[in-house]
Amino acid sequence: MTTLDPDDPRPPYQQVANVLRAAILTKKFAPGDKLPSQAELAERYSVARMTIQQSLRLLRAEGLIVSRQGSGVFVRERTERPVGLRPHIEAVFDTPDVRIDFSGYTAETLNGIIQEPLDKIRAGRLTPKSVRLRLLLSDMSNPIALPTRAGDHPGDDPGVRRRMERLVERHALSIVESVTELGNLGLIEKAEAQVRVHGSAPLFKVYLLNNHELFFGYYPVVEHTVTIGKEQVPIFDPMGKDAVLFHHVADGDPNSTGSLYVTETARWFDSVWNTIAREYAPA
Repeated sequence: MTTLDPDDPRPPYQQVANVLRAAILTKKFAPGDKLPSQAELAERYSVARMTIQQSLRLLRAEGLIVSRQGSGVFVRERTERPVGLRPHIEAVFDTPDVRIDFSGYTAETLNGIIQEPLDKIRAGRLTPKSVRLRLLLSDMSNPIALPTRAGDHPGDDPGVRRRMERLVERHALSIVESVTELGNLGLIEKAEAQVRVHGSAPLFKVYLLNNHELFFGYYPVVEHTVTIGKEQVPIFDPMGKDAVLFHHVADGDPNSTGSLYVTETARWFDSVWNTIAREYAPA
């Protein structure tokens, strides 16, 4: 049995996810290996099974694991592509001024990635002077093209939207709270994390790092079944874990393809942020 650190401010599901992530990345669980069952993991870490489900959901969103119906949960055979974003974000936190602009669905993957560098700031191992994060997400409080109900009665469903808004509250607000806490503790001179929402459906994701690096990917839209209340509901859903990210770098030549991608994406982000986006207010 492994006991989680009671002094760790992170929720237990994030702590468990971090332990499992480290085991995967260090090949203690090799690609293709089957993870212990949810019951075994719950017993190992002395947590509820629901906590393990949240941990696995986070790792699944990062592309580290896959679920096979009737067989269990396995380490993804190709971990290199999905985790390629992580070292770049961690490297940004090793600079004096951290700037991350994200546009996408729920910020679940970003929340998982930045917890480690934020922990290093708490421990004094990283010392950026300023951290500024802006999250631009889709507004789930009003009818939207995605996610929606599929099946025999397709179309907007408030229950489907509310399900996703709970994920936004869990992950986006966790980022805001973590960054704000570090500022309040005086560990960062200037700490700022904001969330704004807009009425467009989440069709792609953008990570803009220090206005120097860009990761961009499209969300494939899939049909699958989720549980809402006690009902099994078929939905059309953008799937972040299946998004292939394209990487562009501003290389100093303003006319290079990479520089143009970074510049124009930053311009697009600012235009949406300053016009049709509004401050996010949890329901």
